Amino acid sequence: MVSTPKDVLKDYLRGARDVLLWKLEGLSERDMRLPRTPTGTNLLGIVKHALNTEVIYFGPTFGREWPTPDELVSPDDLDPLAGWHATETETAAGIVDLYRRVQAFADETIDALPLDAIGHVAHWGDAEVTLHAIMVHKTADLQRHAGHVDILREQLDGLVGLLPGHTNLPDTTDWPAYTKRLTAIADKFR
Repeated sequence: MVSTPKDVLKDYLRGARDVLLWKLEGLSERDMRLPRTPTGTNLLGIVKHALNTEVIYFGPTFGREWPTPDELVSPDDLDPLAGWHATETETAAGIVDLYRRVQAFADETIDALPLDAIGHVAHWGDAEVTLHAIMVHKTADLQRHAGHVDILREQLDGLVGLLPGHTNLPDTTDWPAYTKRLTAIADKFR
């Protein structure tokens, strides 16, 4: 089956989005929110960041406004990290639902415009961009965050994988022995 360039871009964008949400499955509200790095990176916060940026890039960039802006992090919020964590009044289910609605909103923009449609990114100094460039930018950004959630989830409970039911890792590897072997090699460089 031959796909159009836009279909290929949408497929990769959708794949990155799906991974972000899949890595939340089966976790408690606390585990999704708990900071996992010294800079506070947390699974739910990554999803919240993703939804807020998708609204910007597929909304105002192309002359569309999100219908209920009070659901999003305000550009005037005094907390520069407000988009990176769930507040006490937000729930994981609510953030996931909002992200699914944001995805539909973004997909409406993608479906309505040709890849060479021109938009302007305000926070890039009103830079002129194409829909194609924004789709590539957002896919790269979301794949980067998919890597973050992969590592955070593996450290949390050992869940690994490229897709649900497909780890993309060798099935018969003795991971503790492998890790021990790599540690022994690294230790030779003390």
